Amino acid sequence: MSEKVLGNVRNVAIVGPYSSGKTTLLESILSVSGAITRKGSIKEGNTVSDSSPEARDRQMSVEVSAASTTHDNIEFTFLDCPGSIEFAQETYNALVGAGAAIVVCEPEINRLLTLAPLLKFLDDWSIPHIIYINKMDRFKDSFMDVLHALKDVSTRPVVPQQYPIRQQRELIGYIDLISEQAYHYHPGSPADPIPLPEHLQAEEQGARQEMLEVLADFDDHLLEELIEDIQPPQEEILKDLKQDLSADLIVPVFFGIAEQDYGIRPLLDALVKETPAPNITGERRGLENKTDGETLVQVLKTYFTPQGGQLSLVRVWQGEVKEGMSLNGVRAGGIYRVMGQQQIPIPSQTASLGEIVAIARLDGIKTGETLSSQDQPSELLPKADTLEPVYALAVTPEKRKDEVKLSAAIAKLIEEDPSLHWQQHGDTKEVILWGQGEIHLKVALDRLSRKYKLPMTTHLPQVPYKETIRNGQKVHGRYKHQSGGHGAFGDVHLDIKPLPRGEGFHFHQTIVGGVVPKQYIPGVEMGVKEYLDHGPLGFPVVDVDVTLTDGSYHSVDSSEQAFKQAARIAMTDGMPLCHPVLLEPILSVNVSVPAECTAKVLQLVSGRRGQILGYESLTEWKGWDQVTAYFPQAEMQNFIIELRSLTMGVGTFTWTYDHLQEVPDKVTNKVLTANGNGKN
Repeated sequence: MSEKVLGNVRNVAIVGPYSSGKTTLLESILSVSGAITRKGSIKEGNTVSDSSPEARDRQMSVEVSAASTTHDNIEFTFLDCPGSIEFAQETYNALVGAGAAIVVCEPEINRLLTLAPLLKFLDDWSIPHIIYINKMDRFKDSFMDVLHALKDVSTRPVVPQQYPIRQQRELIGYIDLISEQAYHYHPGSPADPIPLPEHLQAEEQGARQEMLEVLADFDDHLLEELIEDIQPPQEEILKDLKQDLSADLIVPVFFGIAEQDYGIRPLLDALVKETPAPNITGERRGLENKTDGETLVQVLKTYFTPQGGQLSLVRVWQGEVKEGMSLNGVRAGGIYRVMGQQQIPIPSQTASLGEIVAIARLDGIKTGETLSSQDQPSELLPKADTLEPVYALAVTPEKRKDEVKLSAAIAKLIEEDPSLHWQQHGDTKEVILWGQGEIHLKVALDRLSRKYKLPMTTHLPQVPYKETIRNGQKVHGRYKHQSGGHGAFGDVHLDIKPLPRGEGFHFHQTIVGGVVPKQYIPGVEMGVKEYLDHGPLGFPVVDVDVTLTDGSYHSVDSSEQAFKQAARIAMTDGMPLCHPVLLEPILSVNVSVPAECTAKVLQLVSGRRGQILGYESLTEWKGWDQVTAYFPQAEMQNFIIELRSLTMGVGTFTWTYDHLQEVPDKVTNKVLTANGNGKN
């Protein structure tokens, strides 16, 4: 195994909230490192990473995009990840293969809360990460105030490695807290060393001391030096930073203005000096980093390209991958480096330990899968959990003839984006597409139209209401029909009774003396069941007991079909007399929100007819609460939109069906009016 493979490769995910400047940061990194000669802009739609039509139309990242470059003899692959919470699955899938992450944020204290879910995921997976505070030209608060606000949302101690130099509130440079060297920024060029400004010496010393004290928490020797007032050498500080970052014990903080290339070079230098080599990342995943034998790779993202078919973005965890190699029984096609939507063939057609590359034609292989050069992997690498869906639309092809193509097209969408789900609802018969929010589903629908020529119409899904009865009724139904030749005759007496909630449907018969022959009784049950599919209010009926108690027949004209019709007549006449009531599905919902938003969320739940069961602090998540409630499904359809609005986009929920419950009279009237009163 060459030294290049073990030490000279880094994979870094760029993550952070929507609009924090991740794509601009990547453009600047690629420009500074010489990978591109001209930076693109999001407004012009010509950046390397946001190259899909859906991203350009919205001026936001909607899927993971890779780009490669070299800096200081280190080969980097950067993964530009979407910032919107609606595309978090893309980010989490990519992070699983990253050796480190840059968390991009803005210097606005009231927006730092949006980092919490991302930082928690990074720490749950022990992924080393650096914070880059972007857009420092909008910097209003003191740097130390921003730093302390970051501490409130990070479960790991944050460590400043720089201190800003400002002139009349404008960022003009920085102080390196390791070397205590000051630098003056120049747009598009390296910063110049300058003397340390006298008026900042005390503040710089305070920030540096804070950095050293955090590092001393993990290094007894450094702690002794600080106690004895000995200045530690730079080499020792760098060693501690590298060691502690690699173990995800600390979170270094850098800053700059990516649009002007401010802070990019020191950030790249830190990635070179402080982030772990790929073999260290592999050891953290429990791999031995063997140099021969089994090859192990993991799929981080699946793309379907118009020309080349399936393209799989993979991380090589062990061994090396070659074109034509069998992975899980599938022959690997060409091997490429990726620059946005460009695939650049690797001359050797070989990818080694730690590299992230694209492999063509791994048909049938899905995102998250572990692939092996053996028939079956010796071990499965952990993959990110699939997020539960929180928003749904019922979809129908604009052209009826396209219905046969829909399931295959949606299946490909889900292979690209596993956080999409679909179902054909058993009660409403609608095809329902589930996802992480309104924008998420709109992007999926745009892809259906663009990639698969399947324009769709959409609406909010119908609520699968049911109905039941409060009272019982004895009813009689007779069907008699004569039209020449044999006629039709069936005669039944039914006893209809309500059942306890959740009992379903029961059918009995107490016929004696053969007044209804046995061969006709299945017809009676069938007639009852068919009626119950569409009760007096227009919805399926549940929790009803029907007993066939009496009847009569004709030796020539009776048949199973005639008794089926007689039963329907009896049910049609009797059910409206049984005091039918509407039932709605009630979901058990767990809402996770920052504690400071809990009161607003409790009001939101109550205002949507939710029954609050309680709330408590999340023990594994500092500063977050979980609200538990019963929620009518009818009130959940746009719940995620309001919830995110109240929680700066970070609130979320999980749900399961729990039970059916009577609908309040006022709501019942609205439902029946909307349903055309629904009476048969």
